[in-house]
Amino acid sequence: MPEHLTHESWERLSELLRVGDPDDVHAFLDVLPAGETARAVSRLSDQDQRSLLLLLGPTAAAELFELLSGAQVVSLIEDLPADEAAAIVDALPSNEQADLLGDLGKSDATAILDEMAPAEAAGAMRLLQYEPDTAGGVMITEYVAYPVHATVGDVVTDLREHGERYSDYEIQYVYIVDGRGCLVGVLRLRDLLLPKAATPVGSLMIREPLHVPVDMPLEDLKGFFDEHPFVGVPVTDADGRLVGVVRRAGVEAAMGQRATQAFLAVSGLVGEDELRTMPVLVRSKRRLSWLSLNIVLNVIAASVIALYQETLAAVIALAVFLPIISDMSGCSGNQAVAVSIRELTLGLLKPYEFMRVVLKEGAVGILNGIVLGLLLGTVAVLWQGNVYLGLVVGAALMLNTLLAVLLGGLIPLALKSLKQDPALASGPILTTVTDMFGFLMVLSFATVLLGKLT
Repeated sequence: MPEHLTHESWERLSELLRVGDPDDVHAFLDVLPAGETARAVSRLSDQDQRSLLLLLGPTAAAELFELLSGAQVVSLIEDLPADEAAAIVDALPSNEQADLLGDLGKSDATAILDEMAPAEAAGAMRLLQYEPDTAGGVMITEYVAYPVHATVGDVVTDLREHGERYSDYEIQYVYIVDGRGCLVGVLRLRDLLLPKAATPVGSLMIREPLHVPVDMPLEDLKGFFDEHPFVGVPVTDADGRLVGVVRRAGVEAAMGQRATQAFLAVSGLVGEDELRTMPVLVRSKRRLSWLSLNIVLNVIAASVIALYQETLAAVIALAVFLPIISDMSGCSGNQAVAVSIRELTLGLLKPYEFMRVVLKEGAVGILNGIVLGLLLGTVAVLWQGNVYLGLVVGAALMLNTLLAVLLGGLIPLALKSLKQDPALASGPILTTVTDMFGFLMVLSFATVLLGKLT
């Protein structure tokens, strides 16, 4: 059996770090699956984590970061001195530099920028000015561009002389710019093979290539790549100057990250990603900020019951059905919330398309409300032998289901229009409203029919 399978991976890694042989550590990490590497690093002590990064060196440490979550990377960088952290950040691709520095506290980010190479620091600061969910926020600045008056010989010579640096650029195209740096064409590498060295690249380039503006939203970028089978697309600023390249893989990764953040927010995890290796007080604070709000909202919803104490006391069976109606309506509403957030994330739905959501969700709400209402009403009749009780709880569930799916579909759109996070706020709002109206309908219907229920 391989040695790394006879121990927990982090225990073996810790042993290797104590020996301090870089080759052994590299060899061990090379045979670990990506998921196990992240697990092993997260279980190391703080001192061992720092030793690992220092022993690997900046380039290998940056490659290791590719296998870790954003929260893990931030935690590791925060524990390093600024100069050591800067060396690793220097080795990251430009877009990942900006993402990492944006996730760090302001003081940590400033200290690292001060230690970085001036050109790298300036590039990272330029990327930090763009919104994360735009072309500028996901683009890379590792691309190759040449002036329109350059010749094939000039380009080939430059590519050969800087081959080692360009090998990390994933070059398939070179971009052609004018004297102001504006994009005027794109040139495939294969087009450089046959022409004579003196041939101007301007005569070979594809003119007026497709490009995207630096402020294009992530949803529109996804739509662009859905329409065009490109690996990447150049990004230009408001003046037409070439500022970067957006890769298809980068857009897919950003969409996946957004979906993960939306899931965490809906689950009540406020802030960035949470890992169990984080300090207990940090994790507790993040969760309490959500749970404390929910206490207040639930008290508001439950206050409806206090208004109908006499009805509830007269028909005690209603107490059994109140949580059922509340829970079933909440589940129906959360399904609609999930669909709206998903469609907003993918760009399939715009925040102003309220009527589309009303029509689509209303049809589902009516159908599901009738079915669920009949089922619960039948249970009530079979249990208590009272048709009117079945009518009360069935009608309440039917109407509250319709209300829940309509609100669940519309609340994310309203919050998005107000530039609020729909994933974070939709759940509490929906739960409070559906609970209040569910309790209100059951108890008000029962009050009207009280003589038939007792």
